[in-house]
Amino acid sequence: MEYKSKITKVKKNSDGDITDVMLENGNVYSIEEAISMAKNELIEGVNVGQAKNGREFLRSNPNGDKSDNLDNLPMF
Repeated sequence: MEYKSKITKVKKNSDGDITDVMLENGNVYSIEEAISMAKNELIEGVNVGQAKNGREFLRSNPNGDKSDNLDNLPMF
């Protein structure tokens, strides 16, 4: 079984959308790869949501702690 890793940093575009994520092991993945990994339960603490326009997005699992929301993570 593969080890589940957490997202520790994010990269955003000029619109503020997350484009890439960095896991705690230092590996960097595009948001599309991260969504696929989350669906396969390879990333801890996140789930895949779907916007009204049908676009999938990554979001933190609800836990009442805003500090670990993806938008609040450090940037790289």
